[in-house]
Amino acid sequence: MVSRAQHYDSQIKDMEPIKGRVPLVLGEQSFHDITETVCAPLEWKPPIGWYITLLISMSFVGLLLTSIGYLVFEGIGIWGVNNPVGWGWAIVNFVFWVGIGHAGTLISAILFLFRQKWRTSINRSAEAMTIFAVMCALIFPGIHIGRIWVFYYMLPLPNQMAMWPNFRSPLIWDIFAVSIYGTVSVLFWYVGLIPDLATVRDRAKGKISRFVYGLFSLGWRGSHRHWLNYERAYLLLAALATPLVLSVHSVVSFDFATSNVPGWHTTIFPPYFVAGAIFSGFAMVLMLLIFVRVIFRMEHLVTMRHFENMTKIILLTGSLVGYAYAMEFFIAWYSGNPYEGFAFLNRMMGPYAWAYWSMITCNVVIPQIFWFRKARTHIPTMFVVTIFVNIGMWFERFVITVTSLHRDFLPSSWAYYKPTFWDISTFVGSFGLFFMMFTLFVRFLPAVAMAEVKTVMPEADPHFTGVKEEPVS
Repeated sequence: MVSRAQHYDSQIKDMEPIKGRVPLVLGEQSFHDITETVCAPLEWKPPIGWYITLLISMSFVGLLLTSIGYLVFEGIGIWGVNNPVGWGWAIVNFVFWVGIGHAGTLISAILFLFRQKWRTSINRSAEAMTIFAVMCALIFPGIHIGRIWVFYYMLPLPNQMAMWPNFRSPLIWDIFAVSIYGTVSVLFWYVGLIPDLATVRDRAKGKISRFVYGLFSLGWRGSHRHWLNYERAYLLLAALATPLVLSVHSVVSFDFATSNVPGWHTTIFPPYFVAGAIFSGFAMVLMLLIFVRVIFRMEHLVTMRHFENMTKIILLTGSLVGYAYAMEFFIAWYSGNPYEGFAFLNRMMGPYAWAYWSMITCNVVIPQIFWFRKARTHIPTMFVVTIFVNIGMWFERFVITVTSLHRDFLPSSWAYYKPTFWDISTFVGSFGLFFMMFTLFVRFLPAVAMAEVKTVMPEADPHFTGVKEEPVS
C-alpha cells in the first residue's frame, strides 16, 4: 500500500516545468471534464446521506427558533448572565461566527489581488461559508438586546426622526461592520457565480431549473464584452472587500478595547482579533472542503497542494495568536497596573483556568504539528486539528469575555458564570443553520468555481497545442 505522503511525493515528479510546483488540477483533465465534475452534484439524485445531513441540520434550526421564541417570551433571564457577568454566550458566539467568516474574504479578495492561482478551487466554498457565518453572527446582536422589538435602535437612524439611537454603543458599531461585510461578501460571491450559473443553465433539463438558473445568470452569453465587464466588476469588488478583512474584526474588537475593564482595555486587540479570525476561518474552510472533496469526488480539483497551503496559513496565524497571548501578559506586567496583572493571573490560575489552558492547548500547541510535512498531507490529522482549532477559538472568546467580568473591582460582587440550557441550545442551533445552508449550497450551486479553475489549466494558455511538454531536466 502507498501512503498519502508517498502518493503526494509521486505527484511532485509531475512538476510544472517553469514554476516547479505540483499542478493545481491533477490528471489529464479537459475543460469538459471540469464542467462534468462540478455539475455532477447538481444533476445527480442526492444520496441518502445528503437527506440525513439536511434533516439533522433542520432539526437544530428548529431548536434555534424554539430558543429564540422562548427568549422573546420570557426574557434574557433564561440565560446564565448575572452580576457582574453581563455579557455571556451571546457576545461570545457573535465574535466566534464573525471570525469564521473571515477566511472567505481573505481567500477570495486578497489572494485574488495577489494573483494566487491556488485559490481557484477553494474560493467558492469559502465565500459561501462566509455568508452563512455572517447569517449566524447577525442573530446574536439582535437577541442579546433583550427587547427584540426595539432592534431598530441598532440601525443608523437619522436623529431628526427623534429616535435617538446611541451612536456610542458597540451594538451599532457591530451592525455597521457586519452588515457591510455581509453585503459586500454576497455581491462578491454572486458576481463570481454568474458564469457558472450560465453553464448550469445551459445544461439544465427541467423547465423550472432552467428558468431559475437563467434568471440569476443575468443573460450571460460568455461574449468578450461580458467577460470584460465581469473582470472589472470582480476586481472592483475584490478591492472593496480587502479592507473589510482588517476593518470588520477590528471594529468587533473595539467592543472590548474601548472599555475600561482590565483585560479588555488594550491596543493589541484589533490585530490580535484579525489573526484569530483568519485562523479559525481557515480551519473551518479546510474542514468543510475535506468533506466536499471526498463526497463529490473532487480529489483532482481540491488537491493536497491546496490543503498544504491552507495548513501553512493555519500554522502562521496560530503562531501569531500565540504571540499575542504572550504579549498580553507582558503588557499587563509592564504597565504596572495591579488590576491588569490580576486579570491575567486570574485567567491562568483562577476558577476558569480550565478554559484558559484549553484555549492555549487548542490554539497554540496542537497546530504546531503542521511544522511536519507528513501532518500537512495527512487528511485525518488535518481534520482533527481543524476541530481543535475551532474549539480553541471559541474558548478564546469565552475567556476574554467571562474571565474579565466575573471578578471585577469589588470582591463582594464576584460571581461564577454558568451557561444554562438555553445558552447551549441557541449556540448549537446556530450550527444547525450554518450546516443547513452549506448542505443546500453544495446541492444546488457549483461548489467549485469552474470558470476560474479553467484559467489555471494548460488549455487556457493561447499557445497550448494539446501536447504535454516534458519537464526540463
